[in-house]
Amino acid sequence: QVSDYAEHARRSFNERFWYAEGNYLYDVIDGEFGNDTACRPNQILSFALAHPILSHERWQPVLDVVCERLLTPVGLRSLAPGHSDYRPKYDGDLRSRDAAYHQGTVWGWLIGPFIDAWLRVHPEDAQGKRKLLAGFEPHLNEACIGSISEIFDAEAPYTPRGCAAQAWSVAEVLRCWVKTS
Repeated sequence: QVSDYAEHARRSFNERFWYAEGNYLYDVIDGEFGNDTACRPNQILSFALAHPILSHERWQPVLDVVCERLLTPVGLRSLAPGHSDYRPKYDGDLRSRDAAYHQGTVWGWLIGPFIDAWLRVHPEDAQGKRKLLAGFEPHLNEACIGSISEIFDAEAPYTPRGCAAQAWSVAEVLRCWVKTS
């Protein structure tokens, strides 16, 4: 019985969230303005977690889009460049920063689920998986020395912002460092 519900959820998710034209997942379905094609990092969780809901044949296309549009040396952008709401910098007054928080700002902790997804698609790529963490090494000498910031600007030089020593950023990088050893 439980497996029937799980299969129904998997089938429904793949039918409803797949944005075929973009080769990735809608951000929101049935929203106020219809289905939202914003390219965001939450889609990586659809196959990074222990029980993937996204159909296997869609993993590589989603990973390719995320690599091309969201991946930075220090995590994933919260929104792909080119979207009308995209903000390349997290700066300014409180209102400006709040407006940028999920509109392009890079979140360091998202490198963890990204690497989990990468390993599902490329389990034998020993060089690639460790290379995905290389951008954090120079960051260990800026902001809070020896730690990892919460967020970064969405474009080079990926200036660290927010909390200078964020536990979830540190934890995900360390988890993935051990996992890719």
